[in-house]
Amino acid sequence: MSPQSLFKAMDPSGPDKDPLLAGLGQRVKLLRARGGMSRRMLAEEAGVSERHLANLESGIGNVSVLVLQQVAMALGSSLAELLGDETTSTPEGLMIRKLLHGRGPEELQRAHKALAELFGAATPGQRRNHIALVGLRGAGKSTLGRMAAAQLGWPFVELRAEITRLAGCSPVEIQALYGSNAYRRYQRQALEEALQTHPNCVIATAGGLVGDPSTFDLLLTNCLTIWLQADPEDHMNRVIAQGEQRQMADSRKAIDDLRVTLESRAAFYAKADFAYNTSGKTVDEAFAGLMAALAAHQLKPA
Repeated sequence: MSPQSLFKAMDPSGPDKDPLLAGLGQRVKLLRARGGMSRRMLAEEAGVSERHLANLESGIGNVSVLVLQQVAMALGSSLAELLGDETTSTPEGLMIRKLLHGRGPEELQRAHKALAELFGAATPGQRRNHIALVGLRGAGKSTLGRMAAAQLGWPFVELRAEITRLAGCSPVEIQALYGSNAYRRYQRQALEEALQTHPNCVIATAGGLVGDPSTFDLLLTNCLTIWLQADPEDHMNRVIAQGEQRQMADSRKAIDDLRVTLESRAAFYAKADFAYNTSGKTVDEAFAGLMAALAAHQLKPA
């Protein structure tokens, strides 16, 4: 199948153009003009017909992802830029994106820290007034978080409970009734309220909070964050102990799924200030070790 045949032309005399396709066509046209390329030149570079490119720029060509990638490469841009990523909507955003492109993890970490400080993130000393526990379900966030809050004399905030309070229904019901975007909005609201309401507190987060980068960044920039780790078998046994009997139906599949979930989140959890493994410890031992690690970290210079 040729690249041209992957286009599906829409009827220009029909209903209003699809806003996504119209915006896509406009961005292709602007990027082509920015680069000083004629339509014929771009068509030749991208390996598509000039007629199909004209349809795309007019907002009446429904192009495949593969062909769109060819057009992006010919324009010297990215798919994100063609699709309207917000970082490409202004010259400054685009220049920052280009500046960060290809940088290594350490360079990106320094850039993130500099931007966070520029835009008013909490200082290291202020962050220590809010302690947040992250990690998969079954790591001990609720149990150890509640114990740590009691010893410190601080309020304990369990974000799942706060989300339920704000929404009037459980996180599972929010997802089923209103979708993931609604759940993320409640999660963000719950975190913002906890930070604004309590000068000091211990926060137990939901394991999937890292799936919302902006909310996770809010957590990292305002809290001393600890990644609670555990072996996959310990995670599963603790979840079963919490009443999730369905996990017992196929324990091997459950552990495999858990490993995949951890793999997808590990790079985000690793952004925490430090990690603490709770496996092989009683609750009291895990708590004592956590408080010792926390004390050592709290004594570090701000």
